[in-house]
Amino acid sequence: MKGFFRFIASQAGRWTRIIAGLILILLGIFALSGTWQWVFIIVGIIPLAAGIFDWCVFAPLFGLPFIGGRLREAVKGSGEQEVKD
Repeated sequence: MKGFFRFIASQAGRWTRIIAGLILILLGIFALSGTWQWVFIIVGIIPLAAGIFDWCVFAPLFGLPFIGGRLREAVKGSGEQEVKD
């Protein structure tokens, strides 16, 4: 599971959250109407804000830090074997 959080805390993970949030918001604005329009817009704000502000909203559920920099430190190198000389 730490591999997932390592990706989410990376630059690629941040951009993935930003793009996913924008897609949900745009779908809500241009492709849907009524209640579903607002559901998609509101749900899209969450990954957008998480990517912009470098948060990981699911990390605390697994005992990991909420803030991206702290999360990167917590998962840094986990799952990798150290090479000894």
